[in-house]
Amino acid sequence: MQYPVLREGATIGVTAPSSGLEANLYHLVERVRERLETEGFQIRIGDTTWTQNKAKSAPAAKRAQEFNAMIQDAGIDLIIPPWGGELLIEMVEQVGFDKLPCKWVLGYSDLSVLLLAITLKTGIATAHGSNLVDLRGETRDELTAMWQAVLSTGAGGSVVQHSSSFYQKEWQHDHPNVFNLTEPTCWRTMMPDGGAALGRLQLQGRLLGGCIDVIRHLIGTPYGDVKAFREAYIPGEPVLWYLENCELNTADVRRSLVQMKLAGWFEHCSGILFGRSPANRPVENYAIEDVYADLAQELGLPVIYDIDCGHVPPQMTLINGAYAEVEVEAEAGRGTVKQHFS
Repeated sequence: MQYPVLREGATIGVTAPSSGLEANLYHLVERVRERLETEGFQIRIGDTTWTQNKAKSAPAAKRAQEFNAMIQDAGIDLIIPPWGGELLIEMVEQVGFDKLPCKWVLGYSDLSVLLLAITLKTGIATAHGSNLVDLRGETRDELTAMWQAVLSTGAGGSVVQHSSSFYQKEWQHDHPNVFNLTEPTCWRTMMPDGGAALGRLQLQGRLLGGCIDVIRHLIGTPYGDVKAFREAYIPGEPVLWYLENCELNTADVRRSLVQMKLAGWFEHCSGILFGRSPANRPVENYAIEDVYADLAQELGLPVIYDIDCGHVPPQMTLINGAYAEVEVEAEAGRGTVKQHFS
């Protein structure tokens, strides 16, 4: 595995490999530019950030060209797209994977297609965490602010993140601090016998994952070859999957998980982590807890769910390829993730 490192005074490249912004939302990027520049960062914004039409920022070729140029530009230290979207997968085959330097790419949602593909294809770690517009707040909660500490850790180091105390129930885009965290956080567990864990549950493995809505579409493509990644970069080590759901109902989540299993994605797996979700709509009386119970039973693996990851903020910065030690105090609903950049 290769781990980039974020250094003081870094230059952030902003490009939109998925969705850009319409004119009435330009202020979001301007606000975050001001915020990050006061913290000592330099910001370079690409053209695709300022355009949006037909569910994408630009045609696939233009999105890929701008991303490739930024990732290969020695003057840009990391890339943070403005946010996710819908159709990033259109540009994946035009990414220059054979020319990628060891440089951070940070984001989530539709961006997790690109993040996972980079790590699987190259062994370069990628960062699943806050999108650019999430960093514009006047103040930040402790967990969101951890993105800088995580990305600054460097090869051979380790970093610890603790579960949040509160999460946000509904988006409030005009809130001065971006997030309005009001609901008590509780990490939950599901064991293969259908019950919750007793005491402390500890899992270890190499993190891989992203938004299940979109990364499932990498299955069967050259950009989703988990077996080849395991053999080339983490031989003999288990994978610890983290997944989050943006829009799928419970039946679609179940279908996606079965497809992942049939494709071999859960081979040599130590457990699965699921983020809080704004979706998870039951189909008939098939609830998301039933999905987790079915998966835990058939794989014979523990599941941890409602973790700080995905579309219900705040979220941890989880590194694809890092070796993680995850611990949950089951009764208290508190969790800790220690990531080793080894």
